Amino acid sequence: YDVIVQAQSGTGKTITFIIAVLQKLNVDSKDCQALILVPTRELAQGIHKVVLTLGEHMNVTCHACIGGVNLREDMKRLEAGVQVVVGTPGRTYDILKRSALRSENIKMFVLDEADELLSHGFNEQIYGVFTALPENGQVIVVSATMPYDLLEIA
Repeated sequence: YDVIVQAQSGTGKTITFIIAVLQKLNVDSKDCQALILVPTRELAQGIHKVVLTLGEHMNVTCHACIGGVNLREDMKRLEAGVQVVVGTPGRTYDILKRSALRSENIKMFVLDEADELLSHGFNEQIYGVFTALPENGQVIVVSATMPYDLLEIA
């Protein structure tokens, strides 16, 4: 089922969806199975660290795809296989368009801080990413506020 999560800041929304992502991973597969979009590089790096920390004993692989980092490095890392990708909309959309990120095995698509993603004008990139994903995947929308335009998209 798709999920909409709304709660105040500091209530554990991020840790909750990361645990859900880790539970759904097939650790025997190195294919990307979860894609987490966030509005900022700093948030992507933070979530990347939490995924690696919580998934340490599962040998989970994760990569943060963010602007300001060499695109070739991202492509090389993705080619080697990562189970979870955390990224900003622009970079993630770019690597999908370049077929560096294979999306056919993505089971979960998380929009973290979805209200911020929309208010920063990432609508086109988010839509581009969403349309590249399998239809049977689960969508999780996470936000501290739930503006009307966010409900329309969800």
